[in-house]
Amino acid sequence: MVRRSPKGLNLRRFSRIAVVLAFPLVLGGCGVNTIPTLEEQAKTQFANLQAQYQRRADLIPNLVATVKGYAAQEKSVLVEVTQARASATQVHVDPSAVNDPAQLSKFAAAQNGLSGALSHLLVASERYPQLQSDQNFLALQSQLEGTENRITIARRDYNKAVQAYNVTLHTFPGVFWASTLYHAEKPMALFQATDTAQNAPSVSFDAAPPAAPAVSTAPAANTAQ
Repeated sequence: MVRRSPKGLNLRRFSRIAVVLAFPLVLGGCGVNTIPTLEEQAKTQFANLQAQYQRRADLIPNLVATVKGYAAQEKSVLVEVTQARASATQVHVDPSAVNDPAQLSKFAAAQNGLSGALSHLLVASERYPQLQSDQNFLALQSQLEGTENRITIARRDYNKAVQAYNVTLHTFPGVFWASTLYHAEKPMALFQATDTAQNAPSVSFDAAPPAAPAVSTAPAANTAQ
């Protein structure tokens, strides 16, 4: 019977441990973790985008109330933006379902509808100089504009993350892992916005106030007989 030396046994054990430790590193170097990593990044970016849309929705009630205080006659515009906000807040898309184009399209349509209604409201407000000088309105308009800029950035970051994820699914070595370990993963949908929705609503504070009616300075004719 041949006895194995303790040195030989230790060497074999060390080799086995080294193989076990090196295996995850080899897989990692081959990109096995890339697909789930990019997927989670895209979901996070979409959650960030939703947070900015929620921030905008939270500003609207105060904005509508302020405008109504000066321009109650703009009832149709006030109703439009209120209804658009209700529609937008009722459409929810879980970040785990961002690979469903139909859900994302519905969400985008609702948000774009709110963007259009807000633009109408802000344009209508230009007709009221007193409203444009109201400090509360100015603060709300500034916050809204800042939020719209954040939405634009968040939408761009989400699309970049989705593009990186989708490209990985169709290029080597990602396409190998997508057809084996991650065969259930599907491409994610990009967030599509209308051309007008790409620009943050703006209000011009240089609009001239309505001209006052002309007052005649000529003496009134004496009609008394």
